[in-house]
Amino acid sequence: MMRLTLAPTAIRSADLLDLPWSEPLESWADERLVKPRHEGIHRHVVRFMEDGGQLWAIKELPEEFALREYRILLHLLDLGIPCVPVQAVVADRAAGLDAALITGYLEYSSTYRALFSEPRGLHSRQRLLDALVQLLARLHLAGIYWGDCSLSNTLFRLDAGQLAAYLVDAETAELHPELSNGQRETDVLMAGENIAGELLDLEAGGLLSADVDPLEVVSRMEDGYEALWDELTGEWLIPIGEVSQRVAKRVRCLNELGFDLEEIELDDAGPDRVRLRVTTRVSEPGHHRQLLYRRTGLVAEENQARRLLDDIASFRAMLERRSGRPVSRVVAANRWLEEVYDPVIVSIPTRLRDKLDPVEVFHEVLEHRWYLSEQAGHDVGTAAATASYLANILPAVPDGLTSGRAPDLERTQP
Repeated sequence: MMRLTLAPTAIRSADLLDLPWSEPLESWADERLVKPRHEGIHRHVVRFMEDGGQLWAIKELPEEFALREYRILLHLLDLGIPCVPVQAVVADRAAGLDAALITGYLEYSSTYRALFSEPRGLHSRQRLLDALVQLLARLHLAGIYWGDCSLSNTLFRLDAGQLAAYLVDAETAELHPELSNGQRETDVLMAGENIAGELLDLEAGGLLSADVDPLEVVSRMEDGYEALWDELTGEWLIPIGEVSQRVAKRVRCLNELGFDLEEIELDDAGPDRVRLRVTTRVSEPGHHRQLLYRRTGLVAEENQARRLLDDIASFRAMLERRSGRPVSRVVAANRWLEEVYDPVIVSIPTRLRDKLDPVEVFHEVLEHRWYLSEQAGHDVGTAAATASYLANILPAVPDGLTSGRAPDLERTQP
């Protein structure tokens, strides 16, 4: 008999029970099946389903791998490591049929194919590599061997002008108390081989810019990983008189990268010098995201949340200057939503509303306001910046950099 296991945060089980699990996934005919306009490459049969505003990805694969991937994705979510939200796993289907893994679809996410073939402004290929390197380092710190790190197994979301990398495929991942240097090196080597092959494939299809050398990209990725790992786990010899400021600097640098120091060791290393060692862990997930949500109800990526919280703080200070008296955080956040954020979002034309995540649009309006003000020599204001951004910037966002929203879906005909 079919066995359905739901994740703690899963969609309603009734939405899954009425699906034709006794039939092969590729033969399903259901009006809820959709096809994203910009879909990645899959080694297994994958179908997408939209129902009640929710979009799921359903992947068919052998039961052993499906159950393992389900458990690993749950573990990653518990650790706060960016990955697709796992929903459920279906095992013990009809004879001859593989199990099925159900995950949530990442809205406003982009594939590497779109980002390499349609780069946009600050969303450079180097930032894509930086995001992938940070994701791989987070996994390794948590004792997770990916086993198949690649651009195809990663999705990318805009985060206040940066890129956040999300693990999509954990089929080959392994959990360990900690990784040896050999395991890490193997994972990085395999990532390099996969990335080189993916970029050569883009090159063969005429989708890769002529200024991109696949082997140079791989070299940058490997160097970037080694530099980050050294930053996270290395040791330094420092003068005794500089201990406090050097430790503070390391803590600040690692926090900005999304990591926390779990332990600091200081040993004598000769006259007037000490050896600094650190033990790093993945930071508590989404501090700024949670704070922004509590204050405004907005859902954002971490860098986006930090940017919006800064804007709320500036708005609060402005209110206090005008009134000459203190303004509470609650009052400031509510007025900021009503007077600053909402007018920008409401003014987005219907035809452009699915270009980018609304929070990312607001961040870009703030950046555009700064740019226009620098040119004009005075603050042009949010209203003028919004009008200019909506007229000149947002319409030019390539469609390939957005996916997972209604305009990017087409119904699969039964």
